[in-house]
Amino acid sequence: MLIPLTRQAFEEIVPAIATGAQYLHYWGKSKDLLKRLLISMVALTTFWLIGKLLGPGGETVKLIFDIIAGLYWLWGPVYWASLRNGSYRRLPYSGFWQGEVLDVFITEEIVREEQTVNKRGELVVIENRERLINLEVGDREGFSAIVKAPIRRIYKVINPGDIAQMIVLSKQPDLSRIDKITDVYLPQHNLWLGEYPALRRDIFSRVSEEFTPNEPNRRSKRVYPREIRRRRS
Repeated sequence: MLIPLTRQAFEEIVPAIATGAQYLHYWGKSKDLLKRLLISMVALTTFWLIGKLLGPGGETVKLIFDIIAGLYWLWGPVYWASLRNGSYRRLPYSGFWQGEVLDVFITEEIVREEQTVNKRGELVVIENRERLINLEVGDREGFSAIVKAPIRRIYKVINPGDIAQMIVLSKQPDLSRIDKITDVYLPQHNLWLGEYPALRRDIFSRVSEEFTPNEPNRRSKRVYPREIRRRRS
């Protein structure tokens, strides 16, 4: 089932400014916080040196830049989440999609690479791997997409055949080609799964209740890019 959404409805579901869940996503772990604090310190030092070179004058402007730089560790997640939201909102057309879970499987993937130097002075690349749950969802027309997320114990209840819902985005008015998908909602378990919480979940739940008909017969032929895979035989 694929039901087109109005632009107004879509912009309510995917906000321009970061939500609390999106802020927490980019807040990250302690390592991420330390990295932002380091950037703030470097920026403050840079502005201080520029102020010394330029001499007196422009104190108000310098103060504003000092505040912005000094608080980067705090507002940084808002910026990055809003930037991520913009990548969704740049696509002009969207639709509410409902299908089912086709497969659930686990993979171990590289999530980050770090370079360090060992005791002999040699450059070493450390690969940080993480186990991810992969959810393949699809519909009766053959469309399928894989959504990934870090493993959580609550995902054990997910089984093939469960209802899956999400927002799909396209550059085509008739949604004949899907360019981007969001995180997935599993209404039977009231669970969300995805790498990034792109949607306003309270609003999406209302849309789900409104757009889930008794007879899901509104479908259209679609063509999908390579990164969205078809169901494996």
